[in-house]
Amino acid sequence: MNQALLSKIPPKPRRIKFYSTIILVFGIIISSAMFSGFSVIDIISNLRFAFRLIDSMFFPPAWDYADNVIKPLLQTVQMAIVGSFFGAVIAFPVALIAAGNFIKIKWLNQITRIFLNFFRTIPALVLASLFVSIFGLGSFAGILALTIFSFGLISKMTYESIEAIDYGQVEAIISLGGNRFNIFRYAILPQVLPQFISYTLYAFEVNIRAAAVLGYVGAGGIGQYYEIFLSLRRFEFVGIIVMISFGAVLLIDFISSSIRRRLV
Repeated sequence: MNQALLSKIPPKPRRIKFYSTIILVFGIIISSAMFSGFSVIDIISNLRFAFRLIDSMFFPPAWDYADNVIKPLLQTVQMAIVGSFFGAVIAFPVALIAAGNFIKIKWLNQITRIFLNFFRTIPALVLASLFVSIFGLGSFAGILALTIFSFGLISKMTYESIEAIDYGQVEAIISLGGNRFNIFRYAILPQVLPQFISYTLYAFEVNIRAAAVLGYVGAGGIGQYYEIFLSLRRFEFVGIIVMISFGAVLLIDFISSSIRRRLV
């Protein structure tokens, strides 16, 4: 009896596919590192220069310059706020058009998604460079760059959330004779709005970091100070900017993450 049962147990599957996948993944990683010029030896051999740079940046901190960092840092935060807000305002209606379960016109959905993909492929730094050449130096160019960057990010995540809603509510409203506005008001908006706000807050977190770099191309904010002091090799000033920016980003991330956890 036991022999009959044992004969029916399927053989243990071979691990060839598993090991082949691991070898393939490691092969891709190693070959990519070789072609991109990554070298562990170079990292180890230059560690002393890295420690010397860290020492000049943070030991001791240039606290006497801290007051000069607050104003450009606040400008960076303000740029992120405005860019995230306007990006979200534009993103929501475009996301509705891209969602195939709300606007059931396939060619319009596809064109809108291609349009969104186009904007998401352009980095914020490139957008800032283009707007600086059009509108001149200053934070306005940075705000426009962050607006478009936020628009591409929020709209994609929002239309994916719209397509993932519970469609039973939509069918219930249709069965009661509801029109498209009723579907949007009572089925889509209540389900998507918390996620949409969460995506906007996430874009704001990302924009804080992005805005800190836009000053390299003259788009305002704290990035201009990074560019100036790095070119002058005043690393002690760079260090205090990094420390204060790090504290501000931690605080903003904590507040934003707390809000997003309550929403979703």
